[in-house]
Amino acid sequence: MTTDREALGPTGTAALALGDDALVLSHRLGQWAGHAPVLEEEVALANIALDLLGQARLLLAMVGDEDELAYLREERAFRNLQLVEQPNGDFAHTIARQLYFSSYQQLMYAQLADADSEFAPLAAKAVKEVVYHQDHARQWTLRLGDGTQESHARMQRAVDALWRFTGEMFQPVPGLDINWPQTQTDWTSTVSGVLLQATLSVPDTPQAGAWRAGAGRQGLHTEPFGPMLAEMQHLHRSHPGASW
Repeated sequence: MTTDREALGPTGTAALALGDDALVLSHRLGQWAGHAPVLEEEVALANIALDLLGQARLLLAMVGDEDELAYLREERAFRNLQLVEQPNGDFAHTIARQLYFSSYQQLMYAQLADADSEFAPLAAKAVKEVVYHQDHARQWTLRLGDGTQESHARMQRAVDALWRFTGEMFQPVPGLDINWPQTQTDWTSTVSGVLLQATLSVPDTPQAGAWRAGAGRQGLHTEPFGPMLAEMQHLHRSHPGASW
């Protein structure tokens, strides 16, 4: 199964990128099962993971067989943002990652829902889910940032550590009718507002065009991605062709 841009075309390229984002982050959030700090968060993180998995299935089905795309591709064939593949770390890192990504998804899906494209129906449903994801991350950012000295320090470390991965979100993706410069401006304003309300410092952002960005969209991933992918694909690859 090819994932080459020319073979997929703009719509397939976009669907693969967005589908991989949702699939990978869904798996990362699923890793909290049995390890969340409180039972309520066990349920909340699982629900967010399931929402993202539902998005991933619809998007990957626009490209080909969803199971093959999820479980049989090699690392370099995935087109997800490097942000979503970062390890969960402590709870603050998971929340910072979710705040960054859900704020991006909300802005992106809101635009796609109003656009005349194949993504409009999916976006109209997904944007309602993402509003909850964003609010969940916002509430925890405020709680941790404006909490104890320890929770504030942990949240600030998480915010700083993951900021460098956010620039990649605003690199144009063929097939998506998105105003990328405006999305970046709106995202920065939204996230900065939450961080300041949480008594956290906003990391420095270089001048436009110089913001450090990853290359996940080109199939280049960070070191944690390989072990995560092996874990995600292990069962399917161990029992090829099995039915349940």
